[in-house]
Amino acid sequence: MSNYANLPAPTPEGGLNRYMQEIRKFPLLEPEEEYMLAKRWVEEQDTQAAHRMVTSHLRLAAKIAMGYRGYGLPQAEVISEANVGLMQAVKRFDPEKGFRLATYAMWWIRASIQEYILRSWSLVKLGTTSAQKKLFFNLRKAKSKIGALEEGDMRPENVKQIATDLGVTEAEVISMNRRLSGGDASLNATIGSEGEGSMQWQDWLEDEDADQANDYAERDEMQARRAMLAQAMDVLNERERDILTQRRLADETVTLEDLSTQYEVSRERIRQIEVRAFEKLQKRMRELASEKGMMEDA
Repeated sequence: MSNYANLPAPTPEGGLNRYMQEIRKFPLLEPEEEYMLAKRWVEEQDTQAAHRMVTSHLRLAAKIAMGYRGYGLPQAEVISEANVGLMQAVKRFDPEKGFRLATYAMWWIRASIQEYILRSWSLVKLGTTSAQKKLFFNLRKAKSKIGALEEGDMRPENVKQIATDLGVTEAEVISMNRRLSGGDASLNATIGSEGEGSMQWQDWLEDEDADQANDYAERDEMQARRAMLAQAMDVLNERERDILTQRRLADETVTLEDLSTQYEVSRERIRQIEVRAFEKLQKRMRELASEKGMMEDA
């Protein structure tokens, strides 16, 4: 699946409208057709089959990418990263699992976009914990939802509400808000006073300890973890999977109140299901990691 030179690609010069028109020419696949193409790829490594699965889902990748327009990055590059995630999903898709490619691919597309955004925002030195990543990708929406659109620090009551809604500390909300507020600074802006010894922001971005081999190894590890996560989700029933996805994995997380209305149970019951589902997922992830380690040692 290495030859994708003939895939349409968004470019600043060509414009997104032209790209969107181009990818609409690729027909969507019926379930049976998708299944047969996936089987041809898995069993025969048929690159034409893989190519058709990718092109038929380019609209999905573009739609998801459009949801990440608030981070000040070139939209063409965000879409390109979404397409990278889509290709990884097609490469690992198992048609025997019983779900459609679109359902599986959404995980990979979002992960690819989010990794790109986090890499690109190196200027703000973001943390890497799951809570900080969740806060990074949801703070803007949370502020907009409660009308906290003012520049600079937020009012204490707004900080408290967002911290509660996103399950993080108030200190983390304040810290991330300050980082995001300064995220649009030019890389050519001068740090400190002007003069012969002054430096620009871009001077701080070079990694003197960069190791390309390690970078590739880390990327491979991340891809393996994504595949493991998708496999581990099979231990959850439909309701657990849906609640966990909406509460922890969606671009815009859903509140306990909304889910309690949707499922006609109490907020506490939704919280219990979420916690239980997460515990089951963690346990399965550890089992898969152990199995992977044993296979590598064999």
